[in-house]
Amino acid sequence: MCDICVMNSVKERMLTRRNFFKGTAAAAGAATLGAAASRPVMAQAPRTIHDMTHELSEEFPTFGGVPGITYDKQFDMAADGYNLYVLSVNEHTGTHIDAPLHFSADGQSVAEIPVESLACPLCVIDIRARASEDRDTQVTPDDLTAWIAEHGDIPDGACVAMNSGWAAKLGTDEFRGADAARGGSLHFPGFHIEATQMLLEQTNAVAIAVDTLSLDHGPSPDFATHYAWLPAGRYGIECLAGLDMMPPSGATLMVGAPKVRGGTGGPARVMALV
Repeated sequence: MCDICVMNSVKERMLTRRNFFKGTAAAAGAATLGAAASRPVMAQAPRTIHDMTHELSEEFPTFGGVPGITYDKQFDMAADGYNLYVLSVNEHTGTHIDAPLHFSADGQSVAEIPVESLACPLCVIDIRARASEDRDTQVTPDDLTAWIAEHGDIPDGACVAMNSGWAAKLGTDEFRGADAARGGSLHFPGFHIEATQMLLEQTNAVAIAVDTLSLDHGPSPDFATHYAWLPAGRYGIECLAGLDMMPPSGATLMVGAPKVRGGTGGPARVMALV
């Protein structure tokens, strides 16, 4: 989720909130990275591998509504003996990473996310039934509490993913859920700020993930989850695919984050081992 108009409107807030999160982020980040360095990589011995990545193209929907990738063919097989494109890519398009730097002035870039944090026990919070009735629904503390009661504590270094069923809407207008009026709100599920704070305060999860365009639900006026989660030294994954194939617990997510110096995120190839 990134659009120049949106980012300009929140830039001042990014700077003012930085100090608020700085102390908590340092402590939480140190604890999380320490846990990541020593924890087992695999949730269990895997038997299958699943692609959790949507195919990126000019048609893939974006938060800002404009194509997130363009192609400029520089060399052609018939004329030059090989094919080569120069790609222009919005960092936050397709299945992609939100690095801490995306919503903080001095957070980790996508290249600085520790590799230990890119292999994650996957915890899937299933809100599909509720999302089918309410496109603006959010993952709440009650959802997390219910998951923990059934499956045990959220593992250190985990990625906590929302399965709202939104991946099935790809290719339709419902995926963005844009109001008909020009400049109207978007509508899709996301993480409620109270659930985000619960994860920050009570777990060593390193990532949250959604099958929608944003960690915050579509009509969010303030991107509260982005502002809480990313400056705390954690990262996000947006537009994740394949969650319907995942068990609630036991899978391991392998996140192919791009190693781009100074990047605030980027398209990623994400796989799950089950």
